Amino acid sequence: MEIHEPSGATFIGAATATDDPAALAGASYAILAVKSYSLPEVAPSLHALAAAGATIVPLLNGVDIADRLLALGVPRAALVGGLAYITTARTAPGVITRTGNLRRIVIGELDGRVSDRVRLFASACHDAGIDADVTEAIVLELWRKFAFLVTMAAVCGLARRPIGAIRSAPLGRAVIERALREIVAVARAAGVPFADDDVRRTLGGLEALPDAAQPSFLADLERGGPTEIDVLSGTVARLARTLGIDVPVHETTVAVIGAQAAAAGG
Repeated sequence: MEIHEPSGATFIGAATATDDPAALAGASYAILAVKSYSLPEVAPSLHALAAAGATIVPLLNGVDIADRLLALGVPRAALVGGLAYITTARTAPGVITRTGNLRRIVIGELDGRVSDRVRLFASACHDAGIDADVTEAIVLELWRKFAFLVTMAAVCGLARRPIGAIRSAPLGRAVIERALREIVAVARAAGVPFADDDVRRTLGGLEALPDAAQPSFLADLERGGPTEIDVLSGTVARLARTLGIDVPVHETTVAVIGAQAAAAGG
């Protein structure tokens, strides 16, 4: 695989590819990095890897990936929580372009323990030159990323424009903040200690993005293929209904994107 770095450097990442989980027997960890809509497709491989003793490390968007994996039959004991911060794009078959310098992984046990397996995973990442942190609060960390990402995905998806166009539009910044605060309200109602400082940092991060920045969700929309709407604003809307919270921005996002997908035959 050809990797293009932000500095302009290019290198080839050597990798052995297989679609046979038996070929990976003996692996201590399996990093799960597909889009959420592909989870049912990869579930049988995850079952096999977990049965062989591998720890499954999901680095997907979303705050309920562990629940989705459990529903697909992946054993809880094999799962940890994880997330990645990285900005990349597949710019051609076999070509990945990094569009920013961030490359950080956060990992933690779902029950808040700090176990040997998460420490060893973080150590392996450090050896490979990847920033990796172990946390005792993986649920909060997942919601922090979720709040940033889903806010951006919702407003950019509705407008079909990069974040700069939203910020410069009349009421654009107000809608961005409303989308974020809806997520925060749901998180807090669900028992997640999302602090006021988290809100300020997230708004600051959204404001600091370059005008051309756009989420992969928008790229998926523009390609006309499947999207992660269900795991993004869809999750916000579902939880909000259960918790009795109004989330008009995210409900609108789900309705509009769903209608557009239906019209396109998706």
